[in-house]
Amino acid sequence: MGYYERALVIAILLGVVCGLVGTVVVLRRRAFFTQALTHATFPGAVLAAALGANVMLGAFASSVVLIVAMTLLGRVHRQGSQVASGVVLTAGFALGVFLQAFFPELPIHVDSYLIGSILNATDGDLAATATVLVVATVTLLLTGKEILFSTLDPAGFRAAGYREWVVEAITLALVVITVVTAMPAVGAILALALVAAPAAAARLLARTTTQIFVLAPVIGALSGVIGVVASRSLGVAAGASISLTAALFFVLALGISRLQRLRWKRPAGRSSAGTEEAVRS
Repeated sequence: MGYYERALVIAILLGVVCGLVGTVVVLRRRAFFTQALTHATFPGAVLAAALGANVMLGAFASSVVLIVAMTLLGRVHRQGSQVASGVVLTAGFALGVFLQAFFPELPIHVDSYLIGSILNATDGDLAATATVLVVATVTLLLTGKEILFSTLDPAGFRAAGYREWVVEAITLALVVITVVTAMPAVGAILALALVAAPAAAARLLARTTTQIFVLAPVIGALSGVIGVVASRSLGVAAGASISLTAALFFVLALGISRLQRLRWKRPAGRSSAGTEEAVRS
């Protein structure tokens, strides 16, 4: 398999897994947390590259450390999860820049961590993406009902005897492995677009939650394929092209949803005229 064909396959698999996990992120309103987490992968990736270790393992370890930091900061009096996420977002990115300066002769260019380099993906990246897709799919099939119950009716979920921290832990784990897997393809800065945009677009078009879980992976896969093709045709960075395509899908979905609302919304004049005619008859 050539590098271009490999990139297309990874883009499809990554788009599907980001669509699935992104639906959970959007429904549970964890987009800002995910943004902070994408930046948290940056210092771990830089340090792993400097030490000659696996970049994904370094990004994963960094994410776990900063998740613990966010949890502890969120419990500080008069603070909250949003404040903790904001602190970790900036601190994580700054730490990555510091490590970049501390290790000036990295074996991999640092820009590839920020904007991705899917065309340079290896067979190992392909295997990792496929594995994460299987894990995410099986996890959502087994725990999807509980996650939706907790998301849509938190009080009822607790009243039924379920433990909220279990669902939160599963959600965090899915977000972490998805972000870490997406980093080599779309980078630490742009990963959020592929995670959140397809799910947000699907939410605008779908009428049920099940439809969101079906549409979001399709939009994610299309974003990946179109982004890679456009990247090769236009000579631009693949990560940016994929993320921009996902954002354009969201804009398109927003336009379609607005048109649908206008279609079903009757003008006031026509409605009153029809009422008067009915009264006269």
